[in-house]
Amino acid sequence: MPSDNGPDAPSVSLRQRVLSPYTLLSLAVAVAFLYFLAVRFDLDWEQTWSNIKALDPMLYALGLLLYYLSFVFRGLRWRILSRSAGIEEIADSRTPSVWRYSQLIVIGWFVNSVAWLRLGDAYRAYALSDEARTGFSWSLGTIFGERIMDMIAVFVLIVVGALAFSLTADFSGTVYLVGAAFAMALALLAVLAVMRGYGPRLARFLPDRLERAYRRFHDGALGSFGELRVPFLLSFVGWMLEVGRLYFVVQALDFDVPLALILIAALGHALLSTVPTPGGVGAVEPGVTGLLVLGMARHDAVSVALVDRSITYLSIIIIGGLVFLAWNLTRSRRRDKRVADSA
Repeated sequence: MPSDNGPDAPSVSLRQRVLSPYTLLSLAVAVAFLYFLAVRFDLDWEQTWSNIKALDPMLYALGLLLYYLSFVFRGLRWRILSRSAGIEEIADSRTPSVWRYSQLIVIGWFVNSVAWLRLGDAYRAYALSDEARTGFSWSLGTIFGERIMDMIAVFVLIVVGALAFSLTADFSGTVYLVGAAFAMALALLAVLAVMRGYGPRLARFLPDRLERAYRRFHDGALGSFGELRVPFLLSFVGWMLEVGRLYFVVQALDFDVPLALILIAALGHALLSTVPTPGGVGAVEPGVTGLLVLGMARHDAVSVALVDRSITYLSIIIIGGLVFLAWNLTRSRRRDKRVADSA
């Protein structure tokens, strides 16, 4: 488990796990599972591919642009949360820029897309600790605070979408999604409440090293909530940009889908991506398709799901992979310069 003694130890273990042959095997298994799902169900693949070939590239590009624009708002939010938690008091260098925070989030999503068990959050916690010398546990705490805000925003938007959809269609198909979002938000809030009320006292029963790590995590998580209005607003903006991504994908394929269903499917994608396969592969695709089927033909829904995944999965592997490699090269040069200066 990564420690707070310095960035190098977690760097080695996390990078090895991300770039290991096991990760490549995991990707192969995930793709094979997706292929099984594809052939298992009776679909009109000829019509599906015909839909995809008729894609409007300009509208698709708009969806892609909105998706990556969301990282800027997420980066700004993470920077605000970090400052609320006191990064300026504990960092050994200046607070990273919004652009750098955004890059680290892209890196985290890339790691989530190629590794099992959603290691991306751990990797970007390490990355922030390397950038600002904040410590791994503290950085992970700020990400935990970020996840709580995300889950609350997702729940609120899913409820709004489900209620709007129920005005014109059968509401029952979205009940499980609303229930899942509520359960996840409630669980995270319960953990936060326990941390706030009993965390430091319970931590006394841990070994000294774990107690110190927990206290740093506690400070990062609880400290993130010093400023709420702007981070919550940015959370909603980020998720609405994700909804905009799916909207333009649907428009690029020239389908007529209710806006409420697009909202539900986009946020359902967010929940399904928490399944600990690389990028949520094997869960997101059939799940999003199942939601879209509430308002369109199955082969059309599959077309939307596949094109949307070319943005949320394939583009992240390509663009996120390039950002990941560039960041590691920059880090290596920075480390070599420090060694040369100290020699």
